[in-house]
Amino acid sequence: QLQASGGGLVQAGGSLRLSCAASGRTFSRYAMGWFRQAPGKEREFVAAISWPGVNTFYADSAKGRLTISRDNAESTVDLQMSSLKPEDTAVYYCAAKTGWPRSVSSEYDYWGQGTLVTVSS
Repeated sequence: QLQASGGGLVQAGGSLRLSCAASGRTFSRYAMGWFRQAPGKEREFVAAISWPGVNTFYADSAKGRLTISRDNAESTVDLQMSSLKPEDTAVYYCAAKTGWPRSVSSEYDYWGQGTLVTVSS
């Protein structure tokens, strides 16, 4: 089970930290990803991290502004977001998969319920 939290309303240029807490499985064996879905748009990849936390991957839109990290001891994965833009407004989902982290949502086995991020201009 994955539980995402930390969303909210923030002004453009501001920061937010999303967190995803995992329970019920061996969290450290799963690659983790963050995806987002804006109103009227398809779900898109944001960032992913390998199970030991060594390798990270980002969508071009996220590079330099968003940072994914994980704490296997606490079974959490975070997404630190800075310099937020109105186009970052979306529901953000965390997801887990076995094997190497990927940017394709269909490869993920488990999903959290999503947390809404709204960036005002």
